[in-house]
Amino acid sequence: MDNNMEFSQEDFERLIIVLERTRKVAELNYAKDPLDADNLTKWAGSLLELSQYQNTEADTMAMIKDSISKFEEALLINPSKHNALWCLGNANANYGLLIPEVDEAKPYFGKAAECFQKAVEEDPTNELYLKSSEFASKALDLHSEFHSQVQQNIGAGPASSSLSKKSKSKSSDLKYDIFGWVILAVGLVASLAWAGIAKSNIPPPPRR
Repeated sequence: MDNNMEFSQEDFERLIIVLERTRKVAELNYAKDPLDADNLTKWAGSLLELSQYQNTEADTMAMIKDSISKFEEALLINPSKHNALWCLGNANANYGLLIPEVDEAKPYFGKAAECFQKAVEEDPTNELYLKSSEFASKALDLHSEFHSQVQQNIGAGPASSSLSKKSKSKSSDLKYDIFGWVILAVGLVASLAWAGIAKSNIPPPPRR
């Protein structure tokens, strides 16, 4: 499976530049106007995307937590902001997926389902919101499948860094298979909610 969807390394490097720029600009704008819900949503969205590219799971989870707090702050300002609701659902689903203990993960999946449903209520014709809401009911089963695969990889006893990388890759592949294009675990789907704003900031391709 080509999870990169024809994206080259150069494309991903440019994406990281855009995400970092969006994050920094949003942080500066927040200092000027902390009540701008659109800016908070952009900031949180960039953090959620960047969380995919952290070196450790702890860093990933910390960045997701940060994005959750900013989505929630945006929704305190504008409770009917459906793209923030949808992204908050994705952030909670991502966080829950990374928690091995099912009882600890459940509240995050519950919050995700609640956010997806609210997004649907605010924008009933949005197909992505509808699919996300339907998908939320399967979260616990998919969490179990994902962590079962993780344990199998660990049980294989990686004897080298190369094998360890293969195990991590298998886990990421399964995470993609499980959540597909609906959840943001390893994809670029968060961009659907806010990338239109950042699109104009994408640097031009390098000269050949």
